[in-house]
Amino acid sequence: MNDGTLTLPWRLIREDDNGNRYSVGRYATQAEAEKMADRLDASGHKQLYWVECIGPNGQGATDTLN
Repeated sequence: MNDGTLTLPWRLIREDDNGNRYSVGRYATQAEAEKMADRLDASGHKQLYWVECIGPNGQGATDTLN
């Protein structure tokens, strides 16, 4: 496990219209990640954003990101 996983365990993910998933950023707290997701969602882009906690092995529920 690297230091980034320990200090930034919350990942923001975006899914585009074609079903491709991308890691948008990593955050220290869930609230910070959700605030960014809300901001991006409100910007008018019709993408799907969600937040997940990265587990101890460095992977979250969405382990195959572009």
